[in-house]
Amino acid sequence: MDPARIAYLKKDYVQGFPAYCGFEVAAVDDGLFQTRLAVRPEHRQQDGFVHAGVIATMADHTAGYAAYTIVSGEFRILSIEFKINFFKPAAGDELVCRSKVINPGRTVIVSESDVFSVSGDREKRVSRATVTLMAVPTANLAQ
Repeated sequence: MDPARIAYLKKDYVQGFPAYCGFEVAAVDDGLFQTRLAVRPEHRQQDGFVHAGVIATMADHTAGYAAYTIVSGEFRILSIEFKINFFKPAAGDELVCRSKVINPGRTVIVSESDVFSVSGDREKRVSRATVTLMAVPTANLAQ
């Protein structure tokens, strides 16, 4: 990938709510996007596990940016549907999300996100999301 495009995607990813959550970009490639989150107390729910909403947000947003790697800068990516399965509670100090495009359609793109809870050097997969996204021309969003 073009280094300027990678730099743009890394900067663009960390805005608004995702920035508030503390998500960070770890790696970018064609059809791939990886992010991380240093878990803070406010990310946890009443039992001490990372809240499902934090995990779902990370999975959705990272999947969108995996899709964003395969379209030109004339498009933005919007989620139109997602399904997430939670396998076990996320109890670690960090989350890692690895997303990849599994169907690179022209307008509708499908990505998968695996989210891992990390404790020390040990990763446990805690969820998998399938995210359906739409590539929307930037000109159509200026309303």
